[in-house]
Amino acid sequence: MKTKIFAIFLALTVFSGCSQNAGAGGNGAGSEYSSEIFAMDTVMELKIYNSDDEPLKAAEAEINRLDALFSKTNEKSEIYKINSGEYDGISAETRSLISDALEISKSTDGAFDISVAPVTEIWGFTDEQYRVPAPEEIAAALERVGYEKIKTDGGIEMPDNALIDLGGIAKGYTSDRVTDIFRQKGVTSAIISLGGNVQTLGSKPDGSPWKIGIQNPEKDENAPFIGILEANEKAVITSGAYQRYFEQDGRIYHHIIDPSTGYPAESGIVSVTVAADSGKLADGLSTALFVMGLEKAEEYWRENGGFDFIIQTSDKKIYITEGIENSFTSDHEFEVIKQ
Repeated sequence: MKTKIFAIFLALTVFSGCSQNAGAGGNGAGSEYSSEIFAMDTVMELKIYNSDDEPLKAAEAEINRLDALFSKTNEKSEIYKINSGEYDGISAETRSLISDALEISKSTDGAFDISVAPVTEIWGFTDEQYRVPAPEEIAAALERVGYEKIKTDGGIEMPDNALIDLGGIAKGYTSDRVTDIFRQKGVTSAIISLGGNVQTLGSKPDGSPWKIGIQNPEKDENAPFIGILEANEKAVITSGAYQRYFEQDGRIYHHIIDPSTGYPAESGIVSVTVAADSGKLADGLSTALFVMGLEKAEEYWRENGGFDFIIQTSDKKIYITEGIENSFTSDHEFEVIKQ
């Protein structure tokens, strides 16, 4: 048996086009300040245009606080305690995020499910000990999965053998919180990149829109992006089969598990980018739409709205929703999905 392990690649690239002390433009945002922090198992980059760097320090403190709160492996975190059956003393913030995640699970018929952790673990995507589990292992793990078994009314309640993992929504929630902190401290122009999850505050200092490169899943050095999305006041978050995967016996297995099968999703999609006002929503939906496949993703978008998407399928076709038709440019042909 031969196994190859591949690294995680960032799905989004921001083209800021700004230099130090670049605040003379449209919104008078001030000088450029940036910081880099490692949290939630990824590199996070923050950039603001302001009169000082104090908002960055506040944002870093908030990121570290949320990492400690939501980590699945930190024995002091609330998620670790919940998974260990300790429900006393869980904060309203954690209960609220779990409740929000369950709402996304319900609306997507379980395509996004924070209780899929038992399956993710046996594939090795939690500890990077990658392997293909036996069918009976997957069947046993699936018996422990089911968002509908988790209750948040008046507290947290779930089966003893269940596990939850907020990894599919926590970074989106974190980018929302960082954006809130920046606003509270008077920042009007900022870009937040949490391991490739991008959120923008305002426009660039010169008043022009932020430009976000959507990575080419084929990682072609001559064509690194499938397109560029202009986005102000938006979260832009991608889920892709190319981001984390391993190869065993000539077959590739990616990290986006279909909660209904226990196997990596085979939906005909290789990349989903969701643009929404809420990072929390964009994070959860990027996973859900990937699992759903194009047809169900279109149906979900038409029925629910509140976001737009860019989807690339395994046959290299690109589909975008009409809300971003005028802000997405590409050297590739793409189809615009209408209501």
